[in-house]
Amino acid sequence: MRPIEWTGGRLRLLDQRLLPARVELVELERWEDVVVAIQSMQVRGAPAIGVAGAYGLVLAARTLAARALSHLDLPAFREQLATAARQLAAARPPAVNLRWAVARALRAADAAATPTDAAERILREAQAIEAEDLRANMAIGAHGAALLPLRARVLTHCNTGSLATAGYGTALGVVRAAWEQGKLKDVVATETRPLLQGARLTAWELSQEGIPTTLIVDSAAASILRDGGIAAVIVGADRIAANGDVANKIGTYMLAVLAKAHGVPFYVAAPSSTVDVDTPTGSAIPVEQRDPSEVAAPDGVEVSNPAFDVTPADLVTAIITERGVFTPPYAESLRSGAANA
Repeated sequence: MRPIEWTGGRLRLLDQRLLPARVELVELERWEDVVVAIQSMQVRGAPAIGVAGAYGLVLAARTLAARALSHLDLPAFREQLATAARQLAAARPPAVNLRWAVARALRAADAAATPTDAAERILREAQAIEAEDLRANMAIGAHGAALLPLRARVLTHCNTGSLATAGYGTALGVVRAAWEQGKLKDVVATETRPLLQGARLTAWELSQEGIPTTLIVDSAAASILRDGGIAAVIVGADRIAANGDVANKIGTYMLAVLAKAHGVPFYVAAPSSTVDVDTPTGSAIPVEQRDPSEVAAPDGVEVSNPAFDVTPADLVTAIITERGVFTPPYAESLRSGAANA
């Protein structure tokens, strides 16, 4: 399953808001529509929105390059392109992959002699980002599967599979690799309130591949972990601070606390681009508040609907990236991994 595809000068997205009831593709021609697609969660998952953001900048560059043929000079082109890049990068504040990918795509145009040349350079960079993410996912899967015992039962949260990446997945990439190696018994997936990414997307993805899956409500996780049999909790990440604090879908912190209480390893699987060395701790990561209407409540009752929470590094057993498995102290291991990249 490919949630993102560049085709015919357009960005084609699998509308994840409609799954699993309906499989519908949308084609975007305007970069402003990419911003809306990210904000509305037509496309979601930190690696996937990074790729989408890079292609969104391609659309912006092509539109501006067409204007440049008539009246827009190169300095004005660069100024307006930078404005589009800022708006794309701000579409999902906690997701560092988005900011990283858009900045990388924008830098690709630095040496361009013309707006048209800039647009072509940005396209090649976006395609490279997409291809690199797929390779990274495969490597994450291999590194993570090596941590699991035979006949492992894994608990996961939200959706971290092909739908959330350029393909294969991060935490679900570990699941897929373990299944391919014959090491995996089955998966327990939380429904992941309030938008049910676990119930709608993860359970659907795994069922499509024939991987045995049990879906639970989020509040059943404590009982499942208490009863034993879970070999590991594996989740993804939207941003990892330099000290190893992890921002991920709301409910991740709860699972980390429960895993610690029951002696179950808690693994975070994400590409190295998710590690933000410029963010010292999780307290500096902005937490997006989503529309209160996503949570049913009587009239007059105030709703808090945070999209993410931050899991302290001391609850994380290991962080799995394409560069290997990193263990505490993360301030040292993650820095070393970045330096050796």
